[in-house]
Parts: sequence; structure tokens; C-alpha cells
Amino acid sequence: EPARCREAAGDIAEVIKARVKDLMIPRYKIVVVTHIGQLNEQSMRIGSRCLWDPASDTFSSYVFKNASLFALANVYAVYFE
Repeated sequence: EPARCREAAGDIAEVIKARVKDLMIPRYKIVVVTHIGQLNEQSMRIGSRCLWDPASDTFSSYVFKNASLFALANVYAVYFE
């Protein structure tokens, strides 16, 4: 159900962003990207590229899988001056 997955991905991204912002990390811009898809005997590759300072910027990624679907969440923390 594409519409349901789109809503769930948006809701998950908002919850993750709110929880990261609750950590009160000063001077960082938080970007959250989520993907939800069906596992049906196919493969998918998801890539991302960013221009940032490796000394101060960072990211975190988490993947959930079960028998029928996958969910991927990437959180980027970019230092903001």
C-alpha cells in the first residue's frame, strides 16, 4: 500500500527528528530521511551523498527488516554556524 507506506515514513521521520532535537545538541541542523518498501524477491540499493566537514558533521543509520518489508532511517547532523 504505497500511500500507507508514504504516511508511515513521514511519521517515523518526524518522531525521529523530534527525539533527536530533544537531546538539545546546540548548533546542529538535523535531517532525517526514511524509506519503507516491500521485500518480494528483489533487491534495492539506497545511496546518499553529502558535502560536509568530517570533523564536525555525522550521521546514523538504522535498518529494520521482517518477512515482508524493510524500513531504513538515516539521520544526518550537520554543524550550522
